[in-house]
Amino acid sequence: MSFSTTRKRLTWTAIAATAALTLTACGGGGTGGSSADGGDEGPIRIGVVGASDDKWAVFQEQAEAEGIEIELVDLQDYTQANPALSQGELDVNQFQHLQFLAGYNVDAGDDLQPIGATAVYPLGLYSTKHASLEDIPDGGQVAVPNDPTNLARALLVLQDAGLVELKDGGSSISTELDVLPSSKVTVTPVAAEQTPIQLQSVDASIINNDFVEDAGLKPEEALFQDDPDSDAAKPYINVWVARAEDKDDETLLKLAEISHSPEVVKAEKKASGGTAVIKENSPAELQEILAGIEDDIRNS
Repeated sequence: MSFSTTRKRLTWTAIAATAALTLTACGGGGTGGSSADGGDEGPIRIGVVGASDDKWAVFQEQAEAEGIEIELVDLQDYTQANPALSQGELDVNQFQHLQFLAGYNVDAGDDLQPIGATAVYPLGLYSTKHASLEDIPDGGQVAVPNDPTNLARALLVLQDAGLVELKDGGSSISTELDVLPSSKVTVTPVAAEQTPIQLQSVDASIINNDFVEDAGLKPEEALFQDDPDSDAAKPYINVWVARAEDKDDETLLKLAEISHSPEVVKAEKKASGGTAVIKENSPAELQEILAGIEDDIRNS
């Protein structure tokens, strides 16, 4: 494998020790190109979130069986993951969905590209006051995550559930300002980690998967969730991401393929509490979806 961008070697352990980044990694000094078998140029560095998850141990074992040496760089501060990839500090990353990637590319003027799909994680509506959607009263209040990516998705979930109506039918860039007065409920954007806490005072909350278990909830308790196979869910397909010049690199494509092995898929579903819906979209399809989202963001 030959990467067109020279990979920079950083003292990642020192960075992690000071908590300057949320990716924990080991690394050495010097510079070099990439090598599929690890060789003199070192392993392929993959930026991930939650490197301690069992699924990554399974993935690493599968990669090594294919003769590919990898180094997991644990990203705790995911806002650094794409810049690190762009600057050559990582060879590929796998932590984000297409909507997040599109926002980064447009804001940073970058051109990182998806090279493989992993999964969609359905986003659910939860309540401790009501047992069904029908029980949520007219004029009820629903808490939603306030970060742009999850806010738009939460509003689309509520629209599919029949609780809100969105201007022009809504999109992956909708905000609370697009909720029409004819909606059954009102929405209150709060920090994502606050959505479970808000269950004490609102009728329902849209809660990210990351916080469901910590809140003492189970995915099957959701009153409603988005359809992972719908067109509306395409922006939320999680992906492997590489620099544009490396999007056709055979070894990186092989890593994305390995993530669909039965062993890794089983570990992925276990790690997600059974919520992960594995996606098989081709790199070309993912890149087309990404381009469309980027156009929507630029034109908004």
